[in-house]
Amino acid sequence: MTILDSRRRWLALIVLCLGDLMIVLDTTIVNVALPTIRADLGFSETSLVWVVNAYVLTFGGFMLLGGRLGDIFGHRRLFLIGLAAFTLASLACGLATSQGMLVAARAAQGIGGAIVSAVALSLIMNLFTENTERVKAMGLFGFVMAGGGTVGVLLGGILTDALDWHAIFLVNIPIGIAVFVLCLVLLPRGAGQASGRLDVAGALAITGALMLAVYGVVNESTVSLIGAGVLFVAFVVIERSVSQPLVPLGLFRSRNLATANVIGVLWSAGMFAWFFLSALYLQVVLGYDPLEVGLAFLPANLIMAAFSLGLSARLVLRFGIKVPLATGLGIAAVGLLLFAFAPVNGDFVLHVLPGMVLLGIGGGMAFNPVLLAAMSDVEPKDAGLASGVVNTAFMMGGALGLAILASLAASRSESLVASGVDAIAATNGGYQIAFVAGAVIAALAALLAATLLRPGKSSAGQGEPVAIHA
Repeated sequence: MTILDSRRRWLALIVLCLGDLMIVLDTTIVNVALPTIRADLGFSETSLVWVVNAYVLTFGGFMLLGGRLGDIFGHRRLFLIGLAAFTLASLACGLATSQGMLVAARAAQGIGGAIVSAVALSLIMNLFTENTERVKAMGLFGFVMAGGGTVGVLLGGILTDALDWHAIFLVNIPIGIAVFVLCLVLLPRGAGQASGRLDVAGALAITGALMLAVYGVVNESTVSLIGAGVLFVAFVVIERSVSQPLVPLGLFRSRNLATANVIGVLWSAGMFAWFFLSALYLQVVLGYDPLEVGLAFLPANLIMAAFSLGLSARLVLRFGIKVPLATGLGIAAVGLLLFAFAPVNGDFVLHVLPGMVLLGIGGGMAFNPVLLAAMSDVEPKDAGLASGVVNTAFMMGGALGLAILASLAASRSESLVASGVDAIAATNGGYQIAFVAGAVIAALAALLAATLLRPGKSSAGQGEPVAIHA
C-alpha cells in the first residue's frame, strides 16, 4: 500500500466521522433550544415533545433497513443518499415556520441519520482491514460517537444564545455539503456485496415494530407496545421462512455480536439517563443556564476524547476487547451512583465533577471495545447489517431506558411532593432514584461483558495486536 493510499484512507475516515458527528449532534443539540422553539412556534408543553420524538421514531425505525440497503446497493452510495437527505431535512428544519413543518422535517432528518449511521461503521471496517489500524480508526469513531452528544449541548447553547434556534439546524448545511463532496473524492466506489432481493415484508415488519416500540414507550401507549410485539413476532416468522431474509437469524449465533447488542442496550440506557437527567439536575435544581450546562459536561467530553483517540486503542491492543469493556462499564456505573448523592444545594467540584470524570473515563474505555465486539465475527457482506443491528440496539436501549428512568424519576418526585417535600427537593429525589437505577443497569452490562463476551486474542506483554476478524 502506498503512502498516498494510506493518507487517503485516514482522510476518508475523518470525513466519515464528520458526517456521523452531525447525526450525533442532532440528537442533543436541539434540547437546549426547546424553550425558544416552543415560544416561537407556539407549541404546547405536550406537543413540544414531538420535536424530539419525530427524530427518534424514524431514526430507530429505519436503522436496520438502512444497513441492509447498504449491503445490497453499496455502502458508499447509501451513505451519500442518507447524507443528502439529512442535509436537506436540516435546511427544512432551519426554515420551518410552523409546527407541522418542523416535526415533518425532523422525521426526515431521522431517516437520513439512520442511513448514515447504519453504513458509516461498515465503510470504516472495510477501509481498515489491518487489526492495529482498525482499532485506531475505531477509536476515532468512538470519540465522535461518545463525545458528540456533549458537544451538542455546548454548541446548542452557544448558537441559541448568540443567534436563534434556526441556527442549530442551518449549521449542518455547509458541513453536509463539504462532507458530500469530500466523500465523492475519497471513498472508493463499490457495488453491494450481498446478492438477491430486499426482504420487503421483513423490512416493513421490523421497521414498524421498532417505530411502534419507541412510540409506545415515549407516549406510554399499551396498544402501540402490543402492536410492536405482534409485528416483531411476525418479523421472526418471516425471517425463518423466506430464502433471503433481511436479518438472517443465524447472525446472532455469533456470541460476541449477540452479547455486544445486549450490552449496547443496557449501557445506552444508563448513559442516556446520565446525560439527560444530569443536564436537568444542573438546570432545574442548581439553576444553570444552557451554556453553563454545556460547559459542565466538558470534563467528561475531554476525558472521552483522550481515551477514544489513543488510550482506548492501546488498552484494546494490550488486553483485547473484554477487559477494557467490562472495566469501563464498571467505572461508569460508579459515576452514575455518585450522581445519586448530589444534593439540592450541590457544589460542582464536590458533587458533579467526580461523577463526570468517572463517566468520561468509563465511556471512553468502553465505546471502542463494544463496537469492535459487535463487528468482530461478521462477514464483510453482512457488515452493514451488523452495523445497523448494533446502532439499533444503542438507539432502542437509549430511548427505552430514558423513558423508563424518566418515568421512575417522575413517580418518585410525585410521591415526595405528596408526602410534603418541597418541589425542588422532590424533583431532585426523583433524579436520585433514577441515577441509582441507571447505575444498576450499567453494572449489569459490565457483568455481562465480564462473563459472556469472548475475549480477543491479546498478546499481553508482547505488544502484538488483538485479533479482530472481519
